[in-house]
Amino acid sequence: MDSRQQDIVDEFALFGDWSERYQYLIDLGKKLPEYPEADRNEHWRVLGCQSMVWLKPEGSAARMDFSATSDSAIVRGLIALVLRVYSGRSAEEIASTEPEFVEGIGLSGHLSPTRKNGLAAMLAKIREYARATLI
Repeated sequence: MDSRQQDIVDEFALFGDWSERYQYLIDLGKKLPEYPEADRNEHWRVLGCQSMVWLKPEGSAARMDFSATSDSAIVRGLIALVLRVYSGRSAEEIASTEPEFVEGIGLSGHLSPTRKNGLAAMLAKIREYARATLI
């Protein structure tokens, strides 16, 4: 596990139960930068999420950054974690980095099936954007 993901696992280990972890997720989501209203459109929407999620890539194969938001507080927290792991990396790194933090903090056992699907859709979209820059 790379250091970004290990940092996330270490942070979540500080919380005793899942109510505290959910609150931490919500707090992380509140700290996301403002997402432009103009980018809240179908072009940047991530399909497969029950909540509305928008994800926009920027940069090149050498370094990609992402901005994203959701209409759900918990999903915004998930976005914050995903962006910490994948933003600021090369497209090659993004394509080859497995989201080990999901299991590392026990998320897969505490997300509803629809949120799991949404998280998987976000991760797939990030990788899709990365692969597109490598062509």
